[in-house]
Amino acid sequence: MTYQLWSWLLMAVGVTGLWLAGKRSWTGWAVGLAAQVLWLAYSLVTEQWGFLVSCFVYGAVYIRNLRAWLRPAPPVTTASEVTARVDH
Repeated sequence: MTYQLWSWLLMAVGVTGLWLAGKRSWTGWAVGLAAQVLWLAYSLVTEQWGFLVSCFVYGAVYIRNLRAWLRPAPPVTTASEVTARVDH
């Protein structure tokens, strides 16, 4: 695979992940995490070690964000519910 093709593929996958995340979809973070496998291969083939390090850093951020999206949100307590609890 040529470096030119690699760059277009990596760009397309990255933009797709960001677009999905921007649409408030957990799949955006999953696509971004999967893209790190491509970045890992790219960094090894091209011997660009900075990209290798970034795979692990970005991967950690994508895992954190994906876990946050998949974790259920805590229930929201309104001010009137808090007041009702205090009154009783």
